[in-house]
Amino acid sequence: MIPMVDLKKQFQEIKDEVFSVLTEILESSQYILGPKVSEFEKKIADYHGVREAIGVASGTDALHLSIEALGIGEGDEVITTPFTFFATVEAILYTGATPVFADIEPDTLNIDVSQIEAKITEKTKAVLPVHLFGHPSDMEGIQKIAEKYNLKVIEDCAQAFGAAINGKRLGSFGDAGCFSFYPSKNLGGYGDGGMIILNDSMVADTIRKLRNHGSKGSYRHESVGFNSRLDELQAGILLVKLKHIDEYNRKRRQNAALYNELLSGKVKCPVEKDGAYHVYHQYTIMSERRDEIQKRLKGNGVSSVIYYPVPLHLQEALNFLGYKNGDLPVAEKAAREVLSLPIYPELEESAIVKIAEIIRDTV
Repeated sequence: MIPMVDLKKQFQEIKDEVFSVLTEILESSQYILGPKVSEFEKKIADYHGVREAIGVASGTDALHLSIEALGIGEGDEVITTPFTFFATVEAILYTGATPVFADIEPDTLNIDVSQIEAKITEKTKAVLPVHLFGHPSDMEGIQKIAEKYNLKVIEDCAQAFGAAINGKRLGSFGDAGCFSFYPSKNLGGYGDGGMIILNDSMVADTIRKLRNHGSKGSYRHESVGFNSRLDELQAGILLVKLKHIDEYNRKRRQNAALYNELLSGKVKCPVEKDGAYHVYHQYTIMSERRDEIQKRLKGNGVSSVIYYPVPLHLQEALNFLGYKNGDLPVAEKAAREVLSLPIYPELEESAIVKIAEIIRDTV
């Protein structure tokens, strides 16, 4: 079998570092908001060139708390993409706000900036782009619209740790950048975890209270908050992996380049736009013969996943929003054609060659 991701292989390469930091934390007996969390937050802020970084319990919470702290709630609208993981829209709904979907670009599969302005109403308070599969959304275009209409921008960077536009890292463009450290991410822990980065210290202070039951400490609660703290063990593990993240991303890009070379002209390969630094959380091809390709891959012991088979506007849970088939045709076409292939840093060149041969023989 060639798996979608091989976390065991990655662990074997760093296990001595991991065991060392875990032993240090266990011997300290500081498990909640301890020194490793603070150290990790500082290093994340430095890595992205921002003032503030706040560790939370998950990428979903990172989005939720950011939206909440920016004052968005009941009666407000947030424009976002229909082609992403469900957590993006959940976070909007948790605050009482309403998601409004704009269609996507046919090449990057990110939100199509040319579709955003028509979706803006007097209720619109924010735009929430997702840097899907590790390719940056058009932040310049999004920021121009946000400035024109006085909108907040919340970046969903769950799949894009280390990605950049002209050297500026994603997450540092908007009012808040939100990351997930789910185990399979480019920078992944051994459990759930998330991070919010931003430059506004007042908003950061609000998020710190929200993640800790609305309290700064000493059992004094200024508001009703949540239990959403990045735990010390995950912070320690992520500190180890942070030292390797640029190399992990370099290897993903190297693997993607080989796929591009071998699959060009056979399927639609991912793009990398001018100025973009794509980190290939997923290597996602498109083909009208997607299902046939996936069946052949499975028959030859190769894993692949459809991200995402149903766009958000057609999900049963969101029927109340009133969307129907045909409303967002580019996203709907993508859902019929996308297929993500193994791309993890430890993937061997011979495995990529095998996968490409199977696909070429199929199409």
